[in-house]
Amino acid sequence: MMFILASGFAVSQAFRTVASIFSVPLAQELGMTSEQLGSWSASFHLTFGLSQFMMGVALDVYGPRRTVLTAAPLAVVGAIVCAFAPSYQALLIGQVLIGLGCAPAFLACTVFIAREFESARFTALSGLCMSFSSIGFLFTGTPLAYIVEHGSWRLGYGALAALAALSTGLIATFVRLRPIAPLPADPPAPQQGFLRALRELLPLLRIRHTAGLLCFALVCYASMMTLRGLWLGPLLQERHGVSLIMVGNVAVVMTVGAMIGPALFGRLDPGGRRRTRMMVGFALTQVAILALMAFTRSQVIDIVGAIAAGLLSGYSIWQYAYMKNAYPPQLTGRIIALANSTMFLGVALMQWMTGVISTWAGRHGVETFEAALLTMALMLAAGALAFAWLPQASASRDP
Repeated sequence: MMFILASGFAVSQAFRTVASIFSVPLAQELGMTSEQLGSWSASFHLTFGLSQFMMGVALDVYGPRRTVLTAAPLAVVGAIVCAFAPSYQALLIGQVLIGLGCAPAFLACTVFIAREFESARFTALSGLCMSFSSIGFLFTGTPLAYIVEHGSWRLGYGALAALAALSTGLIATFVRLRPIAPLPADPPAPQQGFLRALRELLPLLRIRHTAGLLCFALVCYASMMTLRGLWLGPLLQERHGVSLIMVGNVAVVMTVGAMIGPALFGRLDPGGRRRTRMMVGFALTQVAILALMAFTRSQVIDIVGAIAAGLLSGYSIWQYAYMKNAYPPQLTGRIIALANSTMFLGVALMQWMTGVISTWAGRHGVETFEAALLTMALMLAAGALAFAWLPQASASRDP
């Protein structure tokens, strides 16, 4: 059941990375600028991020299965809208629907693991889920590039709609969860429980170590997703003149690294203060990779750097172990929802910012990709250093 739920997250991973393959064909057919491409890609993550609060509460109150099956059909509809979109505005509507449909996918997996497995296995199983979900990244590498090269980006959206429908059907058929232990006498009605749980999000913001965590969550995932999900294709095609199939091949290798990373880092979790120091260290390593790609303009460095960034991105799984040990168990769904919301709002912000800044830079004689990569690097460095300097959770709750 865990892997079937994770199939929904795999579909979500595919949707959030289509821009690396679709960007150039979309720009050619619909005349979209870099700024519009950034906004189009960011619209998925913005919707996804804003809805995480509600999804986290729904998961705590109604459970993973009901929440996912309520939302997932919207992703199918959104993909169909995009496949037939006649304009940029229609694409945005489709992206918003897809973002809503995919919003509970990863949260459902983490809440399921927290409820159904012993605590000691949480980090390792979360890493395994994240690695499995990277199958979605694989699809938006060479397979999607082949579909677009020999068909069109519209056919690509049609294939994604079919995969989303298949995942939804599997979840409806095979996922059957144990009931949560009953509450004391006179439990609140579902609507009252939902509203009460929503109000309980606010105290999380008053906990002293929440600010640093959210600064880190805002940028660590965003840097990898902005590179893999938006800029990889244009970077390789326009800076180095490689084919779309070659872009897909690089994306596949980068994805393999992203698949290995979470499972590897999940098993190597050092815990406590050492975990937080290593999280900052790996983030700053990614900053160095992005800066090197920006300044050297070497095809080899761009390809190797992208692959290295994919592998190193697995350290982000340690955020979930940090959250699980830093907050009371009854707030697990809500703090993960708050962090996930911040992560995907961060992706939307970084993709939008790189689009705006690269468009501005191009008008002033600076290479588009240099500006985009440096924007990613600076935002990631700022978030990592804020996490290092702001108050952190006590290590006393770590196993």
